[in-house]
Amino acid sequence: MRHLTYLILLLPCLAEAKISARRRQKVVQAYNPRRNASSDSTPLRVPTTPNQTSIDDFTGLQWWTHDRLVSYTQHNPVQNDISQWLIQNPQRINLGNIGFTFPDRVLRSSFVYKGVPVSVKTAVDPDSDTVLMEVDSRLLQPRSPGGDGGLGLFFDFPFSDRNKCDAPFLGVWNATDKHMTVLQRQTSPYSAVIQHSFGQTTYFLTLKWEGGEGKVTGPAEGTHRRLRLTATFSPEPLELDATTNASISTTMTASFTRLPARTQIWWNTYWITGAFVNLPRVIRSKSSSSPTSTNITTSATELQRRILLSLYLLAVNHASSLPPQESGLVNNGYRDIRETRWGKMTDPTGRSAPGEINSLLIWQQPHPMFFAETEWRGFPNGITLEKWDEVITATGDFMASYAWFNELTGYYDLRPPMYPVSENTNPNNTINPTFELAYWRFGLDVACRWRQRQNKTAPESWTRVRDNLAPLPVVDVTYAIYEGIPDMWTDNKTTNDHPAMAGIYGLLPPLASGPSLDMGVLKKMAENIKRYWALEESYGWDFSMLAMNALRLGDAKQAVEYLLHPIFQFDDAGYPVGGSRVPTPYFPNSASLLLAVAMMAGGWDGNEGKRFPEGWEGVEVDGFVPAM
Repeated sequence: MRHLTYLILLLPCLAEAKISARRRQKVVQAYNPRRNASSDSTPLRVPTTPNQTSIDDFTGLQWWTHDRLVSYTQHNPVQNDISQWLIQNPQRINLGNIGFTFPDRVLRSSFVYKGVPVSVKTAVDPDSDTVLMEVDSRLLQPRSPGGDGGLGLFFDFPFSDRNKCDAPFLGVWNATDKHMTVLQRQTSPYSAVIQHSFGQTTYFLTLKWEGGEGKVTGPAEGTHRRLRLTATFSPEPLELDATTNASISTTMTASFTRLPARTQIWWNTYWITGAFVNLPRVIRSKSSSSPTSTNITTSATELQRRILLSLYLLAVNHASSLPPQESGLVNNGYRDIRETRWGKMTDPTGRSAPGEINSLLIWQQPHPMFFAETEWRGFPNGITLEKWDEVITATGDFMASYAWFNELTGYYDLRPPMYPVSENTNPNNTINPTFELAYWRFGLDVACRWRQRQNKTAPESWTRVRDNLAPLPVVDVTYAIYEGIPDMWTDNKTTNDHPAMAGIYGLLPPLASGPSLDMGVLKKMAENIKRYWALEESYGWDFSMLAMNALRLGDAKQAVEYLLHPIFQFDDAGYPVGGSRVPTPYFPNSASLLLAVAMMAGGWDGNEGKRFPEGWEGVEVDGFVPAM
């Protein structure tokens, strides 16, 4: 059968752990994805690293905010071209495609041609933009009349894709007149350099190979596709080193016998040093044919698959200090990055992309406090305090200044214009949204504790705003999306999108200051979300957020049901399915799933330890720190 196997590599480790390296390896490799057909939306992946680029002349639009006009980075019709450029740039680029060419046709995902096997191994250097391929097949020899042979490789280069979240993958392949490729150098039958240029961007693909002479030709008419053709037969497999860089590479990175060792060492560290959940014992212990046991076995098997493949895909879609947006490195989108007022869609300089929702969304502001406190729990030392101090101080100052004192009520409000997490309310009517209020208090609590840990006094503005924030709004004995919302549970417009209220007792711990949460109101809210919310239209981290809420409310069975909800899909390779609202893959699904499972495995402050459903007693966990 023609197939493509995605290998997740693991090396033994000498470090002590409750779940040994060998047992971790067995569990991980049991869930290696295997495909019998190609996918045009979720490629099987190995790690890569991208490149990026800047502009300043833009005014945006003004909105009345707290009794004054404030400029926001929003699409300005008078500056349409600049607005669109800022939305689209800078962007990640697809450095190119490498594939096979055959004398009769192109096969894209098969390892057998006319009954002749083709063995392909691929490794990526963890320290550079280098892919190393080993191809072993008698088809690599020059083609004889009426015989086999003629297998070659192609290298194709796209034009930069300016559309957000296009699929399949990055790049426009038919805009050949907008960019240029040049065979820059081919001084030997064992190497070549191809230059790719568009706009102000130029990079070089340096090719080096062993195992037979070859020649790069092309491009094919109407394309930027170059071909590497075999000139001589060699009994040795073809080893190809392909490196992309801003300059021409002069050395071959490593042979296939050496580079995989470096790659495996990296993955060894990743898999062995991190926390781990082992569910096969649950699966084996429920081998009876009773409906309950069968359901637990099915659920545990799928949850283990999602955990492991989410861990893998989040690693290979990582991008150094400039993390990719919600679709990872699979297609273009937007990203978050630091600034005093944190943006939703920004470039590496911190400049936000023009957009009404982008500029009026506020729930991301306390994120640095959440990240910092999480790191502190793992590394409670002066290095962590110093690392986050400047960010927390700037963020705390903004949050305190953003809150508006309401002289009629005596509280500090979060006032219009704003969008809450759900992004589907009228920004001029949205006031004191529940999750944002709770997150504001949490963030200022962390900021004050950060100062205390350094034997410093928190600014008076932080404590004054924190201690006098408006109370969380309650409608029909449930926490509402925002204060004064009409028809909270009867209008489908309000029971759509992210049910962020669940996050006040799930993602967030019980509030450390101010009025305590009402457990009766929390439980009624959870019941109403399950009963009335349009979960069939939910997406992203909604189900993980609901799972964390269910866990804190003591219902682990419901938490697992949310994590395996039929709308919350992960495909055969572990990619999180976006659905009708957002593109596939949508990696907030993966990260939130892991966060919810971590709470299930390690518990949280005051309820430490495993929190799996009844019947899952065989779960093994290793290395987890309780959540807040």
